[in-house]
Amino acid sequence: FGGGYGMISLVRETVLGHCWLTESEFLSFIAVSESTPGPLAVNMATFIGASQAGLAGSFVATVGVVLPSFVIIFALSFVLRQFEELPAVRYAFWGIRVAVVALVCSALVSMAKECPWNLVSYILAAGAFLLVGFFGANSILVLIACALIGLAASKLKIGGMKL
Repeated sequence: FGGGYGMISLVRETVLGHCWLTESEFLSFIAVSESTPGPLAVNMATFIGASQAGLAGSFVATVGVVLPSFVIIFALSFVLRQFEELPAVRYAFWGIRVAVVALVCSALVSMAKECPWNLVSYILAAGAFLLVGFFGANSILVLIACALIGLAASKLKIGGMKL
């Protein structure tokens, strides 16, 4: 429920709690994970595992993030069809969706606090939100465009960009 975005706050707490990465490194890992092919949570686990223990760490972290979900979904798939029309099950899923929204919002707030905000950052964040959220723009193309605009702004020193 919520995919990788729902897991960001949980992964952040674990990674920062164990001092595996700094907040800045974690934000960079999310940016790389978001911009590479594949599910966000799997990419994050792979990158964080590799940073801590090389190839073996990336393998173990990837299996560790995929296996529990696979086992749970596999087990639930046998019984969920029989009970999905029950009001209690529908309400439980409604509650889970609400909790996922809260987790995603929590991750957003914690990441926003650590981002280096300036004029270009505000414009890019607002523009990306509007394009993807309201106009259905392709999120990968918006991500690439934002990266290129951010790079250009830093090279031209627009909006107080400091890297």
